[in-house]
Amino acid sequence: MKPKKSQKRQKRLAKIEKAILGSLREDRLKLYNYKQISAKLGIKDHFERDMVLQALAALRQQDLVEEPERGKFRYKHTDHYIIGKVDLTTKGSAYVISEELDQDVYITPKNTLNALQSDQVKVLMYAQRKNKKPEGEIVEIIERHRTEFVGTIELSKNYGFLVPDSRKMLVDIYIPKEGLNGAKHGQKAVVKITDWPPKASSPFGEVTEVLGNPGDHDVEIHSILAEYGLPRDFPKEIELEAAQIPENISDSEIKKRRDFRDTLTFTIDPADAKDFDDALSFKKLENGHYEIGVHIADVSHYIKENSPLDQEAVERATSVYLVDRVVPMLPEKLSNGLCSLRPQEEKLCFSAVFEMNDQAEILDRWFGRTVIYSDHRFAYEDAQAVIESKEGPLATEINILNDLALKMRADRMLDGALAFDRAEVKFHLDEENRPTGVYFKESKEANHLIEEFMLLANRSVAEFIGKKGKQASGNTFVYRIHDDPDPDKLRDLGTFVKQFGYEVSYTNAKAISKSLNTMLKSVKGKPEDNMISKLAIRSMAKAVYSTDNIGHYGLSFPYYTHFTSPIRRYPDVMVHRLLQHYLDGGKSPAREHYEDLCVHSSDREKVATEAERESIKYMQVKFMEDKVGESFMGTISGVTEWGVFVELRDNHCEGMIRIRDFKDDYYSFDESNFCIVGDRYGKVFQLGDDIAIQVKNADLEKKQLDFVPV
Repeated sequence: MKPKKSQKRQKRLAKIEKAILGSLREDRLKLYNYKQISAKLGIKDHFERDMVLQALAALRQQDLVEEPERGKFRYKHTDHYIIGKVDLTTKGSAYVISEELDQDVYITPKNTLNALQSDQVKVLMYAQRKNKKPEGEIVEIIERHRTEFVGTIELSKNYGFLVPDSRKMLVDIYIPKEGLNGAKHGQKAVVKITDWPPKASSPFGEVTEVLGNPGDHDVEIHSILAEYGLPRDFPKEIELEAAQIPENISDSEIKKRRDFRDTLTFTIDPADAKDFDDALSFKKLENGHYEIGVHIADVSHYIKENSPLDQEAVERATSVYLVDRVVPMLPEKLSNGLCSLRPQEEKLCFSAVFEMNDQAEILDRWFGRTVIYSDHRFAYEDAQAVIESKEGPLATEINILNDLALKMRADRMLDGALAFDRAEVKFHLDEENRPTGVYFKESKEANHLIEEFMLLANRSVAEFIGKKGKQASGNTFVYRIHDDPDPDKLRDLGTFVKQFGYEVSYTNAKAISKSLNTMLKSVKGKPEDNMISKLAIRSMAKAVYSTDNIGHYGLSFPYYTHFTSPIRRYPDVMVHRLLQHYLDGGKSPAREHYEDLCVHSSDREKVATEAERESIKYMQVKFMEDKVGESFMGTISGVTEWGVFVELRDNHCEGMIRIRDFKDDYYSFDESNFCIVGDRYGKVFQLGDDIAIQVKNADLEKKQLDFVPV
């Protein structure tokens, strides 16, 4: 019996230790004796008070509690502070991500100091236990990431609340009557936080814009834009500045440039494109080689550095492509007019010109400013028809370029480039922007033709500066970099795809790429295609902009940049300016300025991607709205403790079956095997399984589909 008693005592002692730590942490600077600690814990029994003393001695030995005065204790903390960004969990706790530490710092809900998602904060680090994650407490909010939130207004008699749309905003915002600014109950609105009193459970705010009624198409799209801090229009002064830019190209400007107006030039773009960033020119040389020009809109000619127009472009950093509209980086006069390489118009360009043989080898190259005249505009479908039939406008030139592109692509794959060719979900919309159908945009040879020549230009420009930089103490430049994949994520991917009969190799970079390409090729057209492609992409690092070149893993290029889309990406404008600066013999400018712009551009790109996804989610729910009660086949695309996500086979719409809606058994979540398991009958639903579902609910406000199993 004695060992059992001893075991019981040890467990109780461990519980008391944990309770003491939690209690002392609440007021980390105050000193307490053991009687005060016992009272805080509600311990009155003499025997257990003795255990409090023993627990304090043990905690002191572990260096988690200190005794500055005899018999008086407090939580031991370091004087070490870190700065980082907040990542909130749905339970109210947080992790602070800091460049100063390899690991994220855990913050309990009591110690978040009302920090919100992505706020920059100062954290007091706690003494770290062995083999435990670092913990701390937020002691200062240095900078709020955002103060404006989108949501639904709920009114009481004398005040209101905003219930935020964002799942990462865990508290409602209190709005006094005078701050409602005409907002009505149930309307969508934008609210700005004005104050957060220390003891208030909710921040105080005021309505800055009433968006309208939930469910209305424009209201929902405007809500997405406001949620991600994206603009709807250009300020009047920016439109005015753009309007004053002269439209004619002067003879003196043409004389400064290489003239391609008599060289065959054309564009290949989506059928509905309005801005044409790039054009190709083609000429057969007397020596039998080809001169191929990659001509890019010379945006930097029209936008002067640090002008209001330039500052607006910096702030936006990228165009945003929502399902029914584009939020452009540049005003329409520039994006669809002056800078767009429209057919039968002379345009100013920045060009990369290559001499190539019929094996797609680069024999010579030239970079500089040009003037072009586009002879023809192809939609991708038109160019594809010419490639397949070998007939039609510019059939000879298009097919020669296609042969060269196929060779360049094959060489890239041999070098270890990855082939992620995922079908894009697109919607047919009627005049009122209601989705009438779903289709999938797939890349064909015409797409690859343009892609390969754009990749060639991007890579060549980066090489030209990067290799030159090695001899000249490293010239400042803007690179597009992509780090090696995370080994743990790759192993998880390998474990998962094994059940489908696929292998992922881990021996070296080339072996990884080869095995991933083999898998992506084998999975094409199979039910698990979309899900495995998604998981493979998630196992990769994210590509970003940086002045520190580490190469591009996914493309297998040691040097890579973005040069080819300055109408819609600000880093390309920076690349044009820097390239011209070096062509003019300029010295390397300060790196810090460009690195700050790279970080900002990467952040804005991430925001744009999230907004684009959110608009697709909204449109998918809208598309399924009239299909409640109908049945579909799908594939399990995600598994969580709350239920399973199912992606429908016909239209790639994704919804959730909650665990409680599986009526045949009580199911538990098995995290390590990506599945839920029935307690009584052992039935398993796992990632990749086919499943028949019925649409239970389509919630436009939450952008959420609910399914039940059939």
